[in-house]
Amino acid sequence: MPTVLLWLIRIMNSVINFTKANLETLPTPASARVEYQDGKTPGLKIRVTPNNVKTFCVLKRIKGGSPLRTTLGRFPDMSIEQARRQAAVILAEIAEGGNPSEVKRAIKGEFSFADLFDLYLKRHAKVHKKTSKSDEQRYQQYLEKPLGKKKLSAITKDEITTLHSKITSDGHPTVANRVLALLSSVFNRGIEWSITQTNPCEKIRRNKEISRDRFLQSDELTRFFEALNLEPNATIRDYIWLSLLTGARRTNVLSMQWSEINLAEGTWRIPMTKNGTPQNVPLSPPAIELLKNRRQIIDEEVAFVFPSIGVTGHLVEPRKGWERLLCEAGLTNLRIHDLRRTMGSWQAKTGASLSIIGKSLNHKSTQTTAIYARLDIDPVRDSMNTATDAMLKAGGVKKK
Repeated sequence: MPTVLLWLIRIMNSVINFTKANLETLPTPASARVEYQDGKTPGLKIRVTPNNVKTFCVLKRIKGGSPLRTTLGRFPDMSIEQARRQAAVILAEIAEGGNPSEVKRAIKGEFSFADLFDLYLKRHAKVHKKTSKSDEQRYQQYLEKPLGKKKLSAITKDEITTLHSKITSDGHPTVANRVLALLSSVFNRGIEWSITQTNPCEKIRRNKEISRDRFLQSDELTRFFEALNLEPNATIRDYIWLSLLTGARRTNVLSMQWSEINLAEGTWRIPMTKNGTPQNVPLSPPAIELLKNRRQIIDEEVAFVFPSIGVTGHLVEPRKGWERLLCEAGLTNLRIHDLRRTMGSWQAKTGASLSIIGKSLNHKSTQTTAIYARLDIDPVRDSMNTATDAMLKAGGVKKK
């Protein structure tokens, strides 16, 4: 080994720049093994034994505990870049209080897209996003089969462009854009965590999106209400009714809890909404009556208004019931989210101001937030009650 390099190792306390040439020419120790620290990735080391076996490892002190060593693999079977990528992930896990051994077991050479997505969910989506469940659903529906088992370096821009085009041609241009945005976010996190170096989603053209304006028209309400009252599944029926009568977002209605509802005051307190704020939703008389009826048939110990035997404890996917309803009513191109738009549209039809509608639906806007903050719940309640009466009258439903 060159004398200059030996001298540098000694004066820098065994810190060297891990390059192939440097690691190949490390001296073989006479007796005990020797350890060197990578000058680029703190915590990444290589051990050299008297038999000239060179092994990458991570050495990092656990918060409140002793230093923990995690063996990565032998050089040159494991490349320097692979060692640095794995070390970066393990060091990040240690910083967040995780178990690096579990991470190492999940890493087998280069990351697959499934490996990176799992890490993305754990470290980013579930921590920072309100829509992590949607991310999981889109992964399972659109990404797991074509990309899940592929190594990151094998995923190309052309492949992602083809996937985006297929989802678009299947009639879901907006979904195609959301899937592309999710992919790009996952790859960007991978770059941030030194797991991959490029984002193959860059410069892929998104579809032009047109704002959706579908809501239930006057001539559709009669068929809709008739079909809804014939729905055999009471949970689905009541869920759809409350989605319409409250104008709340789908996930909030699905996870509605009895502890959030004050029937005496006629209010529903949603602790956290999509825009990161709580919301007080006024309950119209039909909504209060529906909830009182459900309270009588649901066990007092059950937390959710729409309970289910699934993992979440509440109704998660009402798609089949919704499709059954649309078929019975002879309606097309109507989504559950359009019920929320229906409430806002009928508020507008009955004279509500844009600020009242925004307050009702908990829209977040930099231009109107100050106005929303000054609004009391009573005018919102009056507007929603008026809109509800108008919808029920148009649909031929008599008030009780």
